[in-house]
Amino acid sequence: MLLNIIIGSFLIVLTTGIHAGGMILAINTMRSEKGSLKQRLHLKRQFYSVGSIVLIMFFVSLVEVLVWSITYLLLNAIDGFEQALYFSMVTFTTLGYGDVVLEEQWRLLASFEAANGIIMFGWTTAIVMAAVHHIYFSKEVEEDQ
Repeated sequence: MLLNIIIGSFLIVLTTGIHAGGMILAINTMRSEKGSLKQRLHLKRQFYSVGSIVLIMFFVSLVEVLVWSITYLLLNAIDGFEQALYFSMVTFTTLGYGDVVLEEQWRLLASFEAANGIIMFGWTTAIVMAAVHHIYFSKEVEEDQ
């Protein structure tokens, strides 16, 4: 049990760092968005701006799932990369089909991943909403009204 807690805590710290890096990339993407209010509200720019943030954060989440998957493989908790990736994705998203399960020795680790995933998706939602707010409700928008 203690080993599960140590490994799970380490992975949560690691994925938090990965997510923070993704957030910095997303913020820099938002800040690089230049142009007048009329240009920023144009449909193509909206798609590019918000869409790029969503894609960045999706790929960040995918990297985090890969970190958990590789950990399961290194621990011999799951056989095969595809099965480890599948289990990790289902667990990280808290979908939890239950068709692939860990041995009793590693079950607690899966609950750490689920908790990690739900926190990261909440954080991702906040980042996407910040992007939307930046595009539609920036100081320039308020001044133009």
